[in-house]
Amino acid sequence: MHQLTGLDATFLYLETPEMPMHVGALHIFELPAGSGGRFVTALRKHMAARLPVAPVLRRRLWWMPLNLANPAWVDAEPDLRQHIVEVKLPATARHGDGRRELEAEVGRLHSVLLDRSRPLWKFHVLEGLGPGPEGQKRVALYTQLHHAAVDGQAAVALANAILDLQAEGRPVEVRASRRHKTFELGMTEMLRGVLGSQAQKVAGIIRDLPGTVGTLKTAASKAAGGALHQAVASLGLGEGKVGKGGGNLSLAPRTALNVSVTPGRAFSTATLSLPELKALAKAHGATLNDVVLMLCSTALRRYFMKRRSLPRKSLVAAVPISLRPEAGKAAAGEGNQASMSLVSLGTHLADAGQRLQHIRAASAAMKSTMGGLKSVLPTDFPSLGVPWLIEAATALYGKARVADRIPQLANLVISNVPGPPVPLFMAGAKMLTNYPASIVVHGMALNITVQSYDQSLDFGLMADAQAMPQVRELADAFVVAFDDLAALPRPGEPGHPDTPEPRSLASRAGGAMAGAVGRMAGGMASAALTGAVTGAVTRVGRKPAAKPSPSTPERKTSRR
Repeated sequence: MHQLTGLDATFLYLETPEMPMHVGALHIFELPAGSGGRFVTALRKHMAARLPVAPVLRRRLWWMPLNLANPAWVDAEPDLRQHIVEVKLPATARHGDGRRELEAEVGRLHSVLLDRSRPLWKFHVLEGLGPGPEGQKRVALYTQLHHAAVDGQAAVALANAILDLQAEGRPVEVRASRRHKTFELGMTEMLRGVLGSQAQKVAGIIRDLPGTVGTLKTAASKAAGGALHQAVASLGLGEGKVGKGGGNLSLAPRTALNVSVTPGRAFSTATLSLPELKALAKAHGATLNDVVLMLCSTALRRYFMKRRSLPRKSLVAAVPISLRPEAGKAAAGEGNQASMSLVSLGTHLADAGQRLQHIRAASAAMKSTMGGLKSVLPTDFPSLGVPWLIEAATALYGKARVADRIPQLANLVISNVPGPPVPLFMAGAKMLTNYPASIVVHGMALNITVQSYDQSLDFGLMADAQAMPQVRELADAFVVAFDDLAALPRPGEPGHPDTPEPRSLASRAGGAMAGAVGRMAGGMASAALTGAVTGAVTRVGRKPAAKPSPSTPERKTSRR
């Protein structure tokens, strides 16, 4: 019995009509010249051939009695007519690039929960786009995958299994499986499996407890040291990486994003040049992730300033981190192996250069703290009674609108997932874009997920439709943020904080002349002051002069 891990199952328990827990992406495809027929038919045929190498698409949930523990995965034969469907776009999508119509349709579809009686995925073929710049026929695809089945890296691994490097596709080697397929579980098997699994998890926690305590103690010491360093720096007694603004220890300021979310969604996209962003990151001694956070910070600052609602404190982003081994690769059927960290975005800093340095320091502080915790952060834990507890707490949290009243740790989610570095194909069509579509939750009504693809960095912005209906404005701000980043002085250039200001010959001559004039003026002032004091002393010691006689003419003086 393959029971869901605690982390995977949590995404099921957190799901409500207001908080769908599926992820996905919007792809635009270019069809090959001379292609005929419906793309949805070709895609169903293609996926039927790839299902053997994509086990995550061939399983469904099996619930435990009375929902007392995490459900299990059982085998399923997906009906591709139900999982791959066709959607007609409005007629206006044939004019222009159709981006607005695509984004509106994704926002609508993203609000619809997946059917839990079937495998937790669905593909929507969006027909009705106008031709490309050179007359190529185009079609779009919006994919949905439940977060209980995959995280970001597992979704990329799944994409590698179902996508190709050339339009002709590739032969798929299918090995006969010796595993007996299980399409349902009996009561005895469920009870035996649940009890055995719970016992193993408790034993594992006890076994790992000493190492976990030691790791947490070390991390707490580092965090406390960083907090002390930040406090000392704030008093002007010293500076360090954290003291310069890299601290992540304060609560997030209240914004329009920190509310209870509704069922509606608003979606928008942006694309930037990946080689140019990598070059900018290298020039500033930053990572690509630092640059992504910088772009988000600048765009958010512009968005809130336009509405005169920019908080004085910096916005804080919740940033997912992978718990997979550095050398490990996610298989197409693996679940979630990720956790969450916090990074200050420096939106309170008007100077873009200072904001980038702030983000670099904040990101480094996060990595320093979280690096040692990866090995002890849990992705699985005992689940007896957990489904009832989490589902009840989630329902109460949403209905009572708790997120509207309590302080939040973060304002939004920002996720950066490495994607395929080369062009890919599906069912003979070339994939042009790869815009992620992710999850918003109570208290964080905006999710910005970024994924690299070929020579582009594709941004997918998913927002609650009431909290941020103008998400398109934020997406447009990323282009301006890119220009701001490109205009920043680089190390060694005039204007960069680490570059000493050059002094030309004329400026040195001017400085020497100013110094000479200053010394001359100082000497004159000193002499005048000495004369004035001497005169005053002399007058004090001198007898009063006699008044002039009437016959002596009086000298007239003038006051200036």
